[in-house]
Amino acid sequence: MDYKNIFSNDIEWNYRTTGLFIILLALPNLLGMINLSTATGFKVHFFQIAIFFAAMIYGPAGGALSGLFGSVYSAFLMHNPYIVVGNVILGLFAGIFARKYNIIIAGMLAFVVQLPWLVLSDHYLAGLPMGFITPLVIALALSNFVWAIVVHASNKPVRDFIKC
Repeated sequence: MDYKNIFSNDIEWNYRTTGLFIILLALPNLLGMINLSTATGFKVHFFQIAIFFAAMIYGPAGGALSGLFGSVYSAFLMHNPYIVVGNVILGLFAGIFARKYNIIIAGMLAFVVQLPWLVLSDHYLAGLPMGFITPLVIALALSNFVWAIVVHASNKPVRDFIKC
């Protein structure tokens, strides 16, 4: 039986791939500051786009690192360190699932894996009421779906850009 290291990636490291990776580590912090309210009252979150790009291009380790480093500001701002763990889970599993599926399916499957941690940690560890968590889960699911579609559509141009 042939085993494959799920944390490896097939990236040829150069100044573009390294630069993009550094940006994708920091970018979720900036994007985490942006939440747009919709007419239905849900907020669109933006940080997932960087995590999904990192997972798609750099694999599970890249997705996890983007989730880790990219969640520091939000966790500090909201006094909720559990956000970091949740976004590591999201990035790690998006990268794992992206090995087999496109990033849209991978992102949604990763969210399903992340969901128990999100609900349990926000409710039992952070003390948030379920009335707050339920709309948050819906908003994150919709945001994940939208940004996964954008990342999927941008796959080829981004990969072409990082090739030297």
